[in-house]
Amino acid sequence: MANEVSADQLLRIVRNLADIADGISMKYAKSGIVPFETKEDSTPVTRADREVEIALREQLSKLRGDESVVGEEFNPKVPDDASYWVIDPIDGTVNYLYNMAGWSVSIAIKDREGTAVGVVYSPTINSLFTATRGGGSFLNGRQLKCNDPIELDRALIATGFAYSQELRKAQILQFNDLVLKIRDYRRNGSAAVDICHVAAGIVDGYYEMGLKEWDRAAAELIAFEAGAKVTVHGELTIAAGAHLHGILSGHLLG
Repeated sequence: MANEVSADQLLRIVRNLADIADGISMKYAKSGIVPFETKEDSTPVTRADREVEIALREQLSKLRGDESVVGEEFNPKVPDDASYWVIDPIDGTVNYLYNMAGWSVSIAIKDREGTAVGVVYSPTINSLFTATRGGGSFLNGRQLKCNDPIELDRALIATGFAYSQELRKAQILQFNDLVLKIRDYRRNGSAAVDICHVAAGIVDGYYEMGLKEWDRAAAELIAFEAGAKVTVHGELTIAAGAHLHGILSGHLLG
């Protein structure tokens, strides 16, 4: 695992990285001034997004110089390396830009078996989600277990919407199909936090089209270690307890 470093050692590294990210992102958030640009795909990127990723890359270079880093803002291509880091400096950038709670930093290290360690930290909702492969997942130190079994008509479902107009059209069809069959929808704004909320039983299930490696790398381990099933079908990611996951998959993939 990750050059034979223990899971606990890796978790300490990742938590330290999350603290560095928190210091930078909260500096801008508290100032009330967050400079931003709009990328070619219509997604916003703030100065904080870029500064966080640069700082984390620099720290990882000092600590783990031989390992690649995949990040949303710089070098988003997934390498063929045996192990590599995955960073989303601010997941839920629109929330961050509007000073709305719920955005997060997501950091994971992956190897040939998948995600080995994952941390999702959302400071504005005081939520530190952590997981190590085979070691369980936790919210602020409390071990997590997803809700299972849950029937569709009792399910609280989280989702999000892509910036791509083509994907949004497909998402509208999915939304319209399910909205009359479930308990209710929730829209948090950070995919990583939404998947972690499945792990914590705060919502029963989650699905969204258009996620990238950095959106889900840490959160999928956190959900899996809490007993949830997380699957990716092309553009579509689905996360829920096993029973509900089967039902959602039938409706969304049917």
